[in-house]
Amino acid sequence: MQIAPPFGYKEIVPLYKNSKVRLPTPGVMPEFCTGLNAIPISYAEFTAVCHDYPIVFASADEGKTFLPMAVLGLTNGENLFLRDGAWDPGVYLPAYVRRYPFCMARVNVDKVEQADRLICVEKDFLDDRGETMFDGEGKPLPRWQPIEKLLQEYEADTERSREMSSILADYALLDPFVMQAQTKGGADVNLSGMFRVEEKKLEPLNAAQHKNLIRKGVMGRIYAHLISLENFGRLLDRKVARAQAAA
Repeated sequence: MQIAPPFGYKEIVPLYKNSKVRLPTPGVMPEFCTGLNAIPISYAEFTAVCHDYPIVFASADEGKTFLPMAVLGLTNGENLFLRDGAWDPGVYLPAYVRRYPFCMARVNVDKVEQADRLICVEKDFLDDRGETMFDGEGKPLPRWQPIEKLLQEYEADTERSREMSSILADYALLDPFVMQAQTKGGADVNLSGMFRVEEKKLEPLNAAQHKNLIRKGVMGRIYAHLISLENFGRLLDRKVARAQAAA
């Protein structure tokens, strides 16, 4: 059995009912947050994310599949929402971070991906001095119930994100774009590798395609995505303010 860890996780193992887990200290962010400038978001998060972050689409397989992402910084390894190990309390914290150190992982048996997902935990967080998530009869304890709910909802929502991204790709609505800007100090910012919906491509779609976008809730996500692109200006303001504070 092979378990593929999600991005940012080091080594994950199945969570057993007798496992003891050292839960993260409230407010302390996972280590991977310090070195990323974008993070995956799920279908239900678009409304919350679009207020604070630019939402773009990314592809790791040359445009075969896409994934919605919240942009956190304007250069590689730059997270403008993290300072001294803490996330900006004034903005929405993506579920990808909130679920850590737990996740639901894909499992391959004899190189065949299984349909069911396995609840896993970062191995470093297994600790005999940690907390149990289940009682002696294997029933979930109150501390585990909201974690399990988040994991299940996030996993189901991620599948909806994949379906949405597949529809956008099938309808040829996604185009690559580059964010270019110049700070007041004269530094050039050039962020590439992103895709966005071209609004002008919506009009030529046929009635069945328009109906499908509305019925599946994709149309609302498209406009949340388009509105969120204005947040690139706010990201630039954050970058400038951080540079001035460090000067």
